[in-house]
Amino acid sequence: MPPSAQPTHRRTSQGDSRVDPRFDWRRIAYTVLASRALDDLEEATNRNRGSVPREHVVLYQFSARGHDVAQCILGSLIDRAHDGVGAYYRSRPLLLALGLPMDDALGSPLGRAGGFSDGRDIGVVCNLPGWAGPTVLPMAGDVGSQFTPAAGWAQSVIYHRDELGQGGWNGCISLALGGEASVATNGFWAALTMATTLKLPMLFYIEDNGLGISVRGDMQTPGGNIAANLASFGNLFLRDGDGCDPARAAALIAECVDHVRSSAGPALVHLTVPRLSSHSGPDNQKGYRTDEEIAADSARDPLPRLRSHLVPALLSEAEWATLEADVTRDVDIALTAARARSVPDPTTVKRFVYAEAPQSGDRPTFGGLTSDEMAALGGSESADENGDMVRLAEAVRRTLASELAANPKLVVFGEDVGRKGGVHLVTEGLQKRFGERRVFDTSLSEEGIIGRAVGMAVSGLVPVAEIQFRKYADPAHEQLNNTGTMRWRTANQFAAPMVVRMPGGFGKDVGDPWHSLSGEVTWAHAVGWQVAMPSNAADAVGLLRTAMRSANPTIFFEHRSLLMTSDGSARYPGDNYVLPFGRANVIREGDGVTVVTWGAMVHRAIEAADRYPGDVHLLDLRTIMPWDRAAVLASVTRTGRCLIVHEDTTTAGFGAEIAAVLAREAFWHLDAPVERLTVDDVPMPYHEVLLRAVLPDTDAIAARIDALLRT
Repeated sequence: MPPSAQPTHRRTSQGDSRVDPRFDWRRIAYTVLASRALDDLEEATNRNRGSVPREHVVLYQFSARGHDVAQCILGSLIDRAHDGVGAYYRSRPLLLALGLPMDDALGSPLGRAGGFSDGRDIGVVCNLPGWAGPTVLPMAGDVGSQFTPAAGWAQSVIYHRDELGQGGWNGCISLALGGEASVATNGFWAALTMATTLKLPMLFYIEDNGLGISVRGDMQTPGGNIAANLASFGNLFLRDGDGCDPARAAALIAECVDHVRSSAGPALVHLTVPRLSSHSGPDNQKGYRTDEEIAADSARDPLPRLRSHLVPALLSEAEWATLEADVTRDVDIALTAARARSVPDPTTVKRFVYAEAPQSGDRPTFGGLTSDEMAALGGSESADENGDMVRLAEAVRRTLASELAANPKLVVFGEDVGRKGGVHLVTEGLQKRFGERRVFDTSLSEEGIIGRAVGMAVSGLVPVAEIQFRKYADPAHEQLNNTGTMRWRTANQFAAPMVVRMPGGFGKDVGDPWHSLSGEVTWAHAVGWQVAMPSNAADAVGLLRTAMRSANPTIFFEHRSLLMTSDGSARYPGDNYVLPFGRANVIREGDGVTVVTWGAMVHRAIEAADRYPGDVHLLDLRTIMPWDRAAVLASVTRTGRCLIVHEDTTTAGFGAEIAAVLAREAFWHLDAPVERLTVDDVPMPYHEVLLRAVLPDTDAIAARIDALLRT
């Protein structure tokens, strides 16, 4: 923003947004002109890509032309330090209005170093850490995934304000932007349910250009107008209008923002806007739009209407010309600076998959607990050897209770975890003890559960979310993947540390394809996640506490068989006990064969190993991401034989990863091929006779051990 661009108010009349002091119309005009100039520049460069240097071409170019005026008006009202924004790929005008530097707005699409991703993500997927103003949550490349994290931020506003008593959150809101096509997504409806049932301070801003790439709006929602369809929705304040009319758009947006800031509940504003370009750089809209349709949109361009709204009422012709000159100058400066940036350093591309010790020049990370808060929680690897004998479910419950007491920023939630105490009764009594703000039930939407956790984690809370059964995580896969990659794709600017408790695996004498899925390799393959699979109560305590105090997101797998039986019972190791991830536990010492396993299979492996005393070196990995490569390699190097036992299916199960590492790094020490004993490549069956047919048992493990020892 140039120094000369100061707010100007010259006309006074009741209801005229031009005299509302919240709207800095000179700045709005400047930002719209800047956004339009950036679009012009990128589009022209791409059209002439054959005659410009390759490094000047934006490969993923999305114009906001036509959406820009209303977005910049909206940006005038998103001005609190803890306002949060969930945006999408056509939201650059809003980002500029919120303070995105213009050289970042140009440099990041060019893939240059620095910016909001350091060249790791496409340039329209922005973010803006809220160190000195509103926070724009890291965008994602998938449509509709912005809504539930924004709803999580809205719930965090209430928590920070009311539970933690942080006055700076008073009046703050969460904003979610989407196009009319995004209202058909799971994320939109999950967030809408959350916002309306909980009366969250959340504004849904739907900009409707009538096209989802080429699909018409009436294919996304009946009649093509989501506001009309939601007219009878409870607890939702609705406004609907023309986003090309600056006065009308400003009035409608202001009404909705005022409603949400007053703690009256959520609002949705639906504004129609033209799409004055193809969907993206490679797209050619003339393949699915007539010349008449394109011309009709061009006639609705909101920029001339903005000029008419301001000139001469607030700005003279000369002042408007000065703004245009300022924009031309500033865009040229920003472009020179953006093109002068270096390409990203390829030696750093593997950094920030997980939290790291900071190096000189590293940017601070927004999200999760501060280092001081984590240090204050402490932790000890010394276990209380005189603790009560507890089952795994009780161990998890006690650990959650102790962390809820120790850390006021920790919240526990999921389907049925509150009044019922969870379908496995793991959270029984916690809501009564800690209250409904800290232990609460959610709507039946895994997308909503995990997306909510993202917004909470970025706001500085510690969410512990339960997915009721492992299979039910499938609808949340998008949010889970985006959470894991967040630190990496924002070059350490953002992180969303959380714990996702996920029961699964076979039950006591029962299985089925829905509740008994293990499938842990999915999360080992999901970049950025830690994965814990404890086999006993003591390890569950230490690993869960470590996860809740970690700067990384963690999948904490609670095996159904261990929740339902006394298998895995152990002495409670204390309320400060922690276990580091990536450290295997030596269950049995032996010299003849190494057996590697985890989870409920550990107990069957123990029974099998005890038939061969002194021969079996039994390792319980405890965590598979990270996994203790050093311990496995050291054992196999000594024994020369290895059997890997797990409950996941054979093909591409995590045992294959271990076997591949051994084949490469311990090949010359092997006296026999590495063996795997797993579930056959079929879903988990229901009847116990079928279950026994596919699930490794003690006899099967013992037989493989015996065969290896004879090799």
